[in-house]
Amino acid sequence: MDLIDEFEILLGKANVLTGADTAPYSTDWTGKYTATPLAVLRPADRDQVAAIMRLAHATRTPVVPVAGRTGLAGGALAEGAVMVSVERMNTIRAINPTARTATVEAGVILSRLHDAAAEQGLSFPMTFGARDSAMIGGLLSTNAGGSNVLRHGTTRALCLGLEAVLPDGRVLDVMGALHKDNTGYALRDLMIGAEGTLGIITAAVLKLVPQPRAHATAMVALPDLDAALELLNTLQETSGGAVEAFEYMPDTYFRRLAFCHPELRPPFKQTYAVAVLIELGATAPRDAATDPEGRLPMTSLLEEALARQMETGKVIDAVVAQSGAQRAEMWQRRELAAEITFSRQPAVDNDIALPLDHVGTFLARMETRLPEIDAGAETITVGHLGDGNLHYVVWPTLCGDAIKEAIREAVEDEVAALGGSFSAEHGIGLSKLSTMERRKDKVALDVMRAIKTALDPDDIMNPAKLLPPTG
Repeated sequence: MDLIDEFEILLGKANVLTGADTAPYSTDWTGKYTATPLAVLRPADRDQVAAIMRLAHATRTPVVPVAGRTGLAGGALAEGAVMVSVERMNTIRAINPTARTATVEAGVILSRLHDAAAEQGLSFPMTFGARDSAMIGGLLSTNAGGSNVLRHGTTRALCLGLEAVLPDGRVLDVMGALHKDNTGYALRDLMIGAEGTLGIITAAVLKLVPQPRAHATAMVALPDLDAALELLNTLQETSGGAVEAFEYMPDTYFRRLAFCHPELRPPFKQTYAVAVLIELGATAPRDAATDPEGRLPMTSLLEEALARQMETGKVIDAVVAQSGAQRAEMWQRRELAAEITFSRQPAVDNDIALPLDHVGTFLARMETRLPEIDAGAETITVGHLGDGNLHYVVWPTLCGDAIKEAIREAVEDEVAALGGSFSAEHGIGLSKLSTMERRKDKVALDVMRAIKTALDPDDIMNPAKLLPPTG
């Protein structure tokens, strides 16, 4: 029997897409990577995923797990592979307000989980621009970050348990809702961030937190990054750790934003070299009660802190949101980052992490080094300054893969010299395979390959991703 016929028996003909019907799955969000899948399979539950993997294992058919298709590193594509989409596995099984957990399937869209948690006065504190299409399985597979990592951590920190189907079709069930479980290897954490190379995540138990009762949000211009970090530390101390977002948006970012979206009002009357979007979240009822003048305590705290910094010249300008509409306008500017970054091609995108006090050093070093490679190259930077994550993108004027690799290697050099990481939150996929080969600790690569071989000896799970070839 033909392999496609067998998949149709397992799933039903309507859930086995072939030919032209696979077109929406044949490219990534950036448009940089394309592939023609053998078929796209749409299982309805874990058992169907297990059946798919048993058949794929028996026939040594390569399998690529796929969720919301919002990745930026080419991690969900493979020529001639079977793609397994979790889109139909989209049930929120339970919201437990007492334990503050959510049990969800891998195909649940992030914004839908946000809405379900909010109905219980809770929040799943992971958010980014693609929240209306990104799915939980993808978040877990890439250990997604986002704007609230500063306060709540990455996806790994928000997951208590998960369920995954291994390459041979066996089901790994570590779906506990425990905050402590010291019973050997952390298999849950092994699957998170593995980018589908060790199995297909099908469900998870996630942490929820109290929904903020009020926000204080501001756009702030500062003389330099040192002043920005001083302001961050001050706000953390005075607010009791309530800073949820501290987003770096320099002049290069706002110039491109104005070019792509001239209809948007700029935050200030002029453009500043260093600007930061700041948001504090208040969960205590006392912080959501307005004073006799109608002001929220958290907003007053932020305004007073900014005023003190302005008196000393450590803040140049500031605009504090006075309404939900003004807050939304501030966030809209930030959440257009991916769109405006990839609106110009070619783009050499670097998703890096640095010690907070070395972010400015990195940018200064690249200002000197980049012109030595391509004198006309331009950059656009945006980042989660509160956790040291920069999206440093270069638009080269010279063509060819050699120039792109030279730029990547220069970035890698400076990141390594400063004790940073070449991949902060987007994952490795296809885009950073050469970097993994050059920069990842060789013993670490050996250990990762040993794990991969033990679980997937035939290398059928998302092949040619994450781990560089050994030959």
